[in-house]
Amino acid sequence: MFTSTGSNGFYKAPLSKSLLLVPSAISILLTLLFQHYQKFFAYNLQAVKEDFQIWRLVCGRTICLDLKDTFCSSLLIYNFRIFERRYGSRKFSSFLLGAWMLSALFDLLLVEITQYIFGITINSLPSGFLGPVFALFVPFYSSIPRVQVTQVLGHFSITNKSLVYILGLQLLTSGSYIWILALSGLISGICYNSSILKVHRILCVPRWVAKIFSWTLEPVFSSAEPTNEVRVGMGATVDIQRQQRMELLDRQIMMSQVAQMRRQRQQQGGMINWNRLFPPLRHRQNANYQDHPSEQGIPPPTEVSEEQVARLMEMGFSRGDALEALRASNNDLNVATNFLLQH
Repeated sequence: MFTSTGSNGFYKAPLSKSLLLVPSAISILLTLLFQHYQKFFAYNLQAVKEDFQIWRLVCGRTICLDLKDTFCSSLLIYNFRIFERRYGSRKFSSFLLGAWMLSALFDLLLVEITQYIFGITINSLPSGFLGPVFALFVPFYSSIPRVQVTQVLGHFSITNKSLVYILGLQLLTSGSYIWILALSGLISGICYNSSILKVHRILCVPRWVAKIFSWTLEPVFSSAEPTNEVRVGMGATVDIQRQQRMELLDRQIMMSQVAQMRRQRQQQGGMINWNRLFPPLRHRQNANYQDHPSEQGIPPPTEVSEEQVARLMEMGFSRGDALEALRASNNDLNVATNFLLQH
């Protein structure tokens, strides 16, 4: 699902681009030039609990002071940018905000539980935007398909998700107490995605805030639309070529998912009909439906949920395309989203 490399890799993902560039730049500056300011970004739990320095929960949980953590978390944010493309910047930022706030609470709880059970006093934790990064593994595990790429020694499968899990494992083992951040991040991601707890309805970014950031920050961090065909120059490295092949494979996986869903719906007698969907989306201005006689046996148009239309419009699609996609997919938001992302 990674559509390109370089700056075009952040097409329709300005928030992911800003989270990668800004904290990484500050982390490098603090490490190389302004070491005496690092104390203000330390995630000091003792100062939070005893001196009520609540501001440390913000500074200490935003900027990494370890360059290894900065590098690994930046690569993970780059790989997780697909969620901003799929769900839209507002929903993506709401997930990050909710995971960030929940993980702060779970950090304190896990530290107290560790001290109560094992007698280990933890005064500080690794700094950085690590809780939300680990929380993104929850939708990554549940919504991104796993496809085998190759096998090692004939038994161990290498999939399109293996590299991301390896990066997460590297980040997990980079510090002594980073497992607390990882566990609190995973718990917060599960809680936020839970349809029972309804946390996403409470911890979300208001529309007016999203519009302000869209007007101010999106022009700065927006990226150009990638070309349909990826060309690799003669001087390109083997790693870049391999990455581009993987991105092409991910696009093919997405289309195969849509085809599989179509077959399942047709077998179950569903109303999905992509032949009815293709013309209005590709040739909306040229199509004239009244000239074509109606086919017998086609059921009446499906009633479309306005909430799902609004969610698709938040991702950047027009209302007309959103309505057509939802009608053709029988109000299946995932199928409609997958198709619109590919056309």
